[in-house]
Amino acid sequence: MSDNIPEPDLDPDLLRRAQAGDQAAFGVIMRTHHARTFRLAYAIVHHEADARDIAQEVWLTVWKQLPSFRGDSRFTSWLHPIVTRRAIDHLRKRRRWFDRFLPFNTGNDEDVQVAEPATETTARDLAEGQDTVSRVRAAMAALPPKHRAILALREMEGLSYEEIAAATGIPTGTVMSRLFHARRLLAEKLGSQINRD
Repeated sequence: MSDNIPEPDLDPDLLRRAQAGDQAAFGVIMRTHHARTFRLAYAIVHHEADARDIAQEVWLTVWKQLPSFRGDSRFTSWLHPIVTRRAIDHLRKRRRWFDRFLPFNTGNDEDVQVAEPATETTARDLAEGQDTVSRVRAAMAALPPKHRAILALREMEGLSYEEIAAATGIPTGTVMSRLFHARRLLAEKLGSQINRD
């Protein structure tokens, strides 16, 4: 499920200038990596407006912390943990708000429609495709945040177990275990949706 977009190399000179406070250089870095940042945040929170807010917060954090990036690893290996932590923190805050002010959650806040370009597919094919996407989104949204984050990093960003461990700050064995449980939970939730229909 990874988009397989090759990761652009971070020009060392561009990095040095951005670390020294050059806003134009930082802007180039941000534009280069912003789409990945948004996609990862969206994969975890499943809400477009929230993902955009998270991406903005991430880039403010990156601006402040960029001088501490030594370049020993890929830039995205340093960036992914920031995005993941911000997205999971956002989910925790939102859950606390819902728990405090709402006796139940209707689930409607998770419903995000993305317009697709017109094609020659039949209306039935389109409806079935949208139904499948809706089922997967609903099942993903029902996963615990720690499982959702691992699944998004692996399946959408295509990170290795070691990269996920670095992004989340947990051991590789725990990554493998959580990924196994996340896939099992997702399959169960998708299966139960099909059985209800």
